[in-house]
Amino acid sequence: MATPAARPAAPSDPREIGPADAHRRVLAGEAVLLDVREPEEQAAARVPGAVPLPLDRLLTGSATPPAGLLLTFCRSGNRSRVAADHLAARGLPALNVTGGLRAWAAAGLPVHDTTRGHGGPGRAAI
Repeated sequence: MATPAARPAAPSDPREIGPADAHRRVLAGEAVLLDVREPEEQAAARVPGAVPLPLDRLLTGSATPPAGLLLTFCRSGNRSRVAADHLAARGLPALNVTGGLRAWAAAGLPVHDTTRGHGGPGRAAI
């Protein structure tokens, strides 16, 4: 008897959102995807439509995040967790995208890989 394919577990932390749900909310215009990786990382692989705002600029206040529900991501989800917590402490609505760009790409969501010229779902220099 075949076993059904395992589905990724939904985030158990209410301050987190899974990549597929994040993508759906961004496409629906309900949220803004905020890329908190460093400029070099952003140059190598980017999620179409994501707003670049490196974590250090966010934490020092040298850049202002856009309005709306902010869905933060980095490469693996650690820096974006810091960013989401920082934004929430400032009273801004923010959720961390669980697993970051790695999970986003693994879910087959769009990533533009500028190092290889690929622009399809799930392809990234990560």
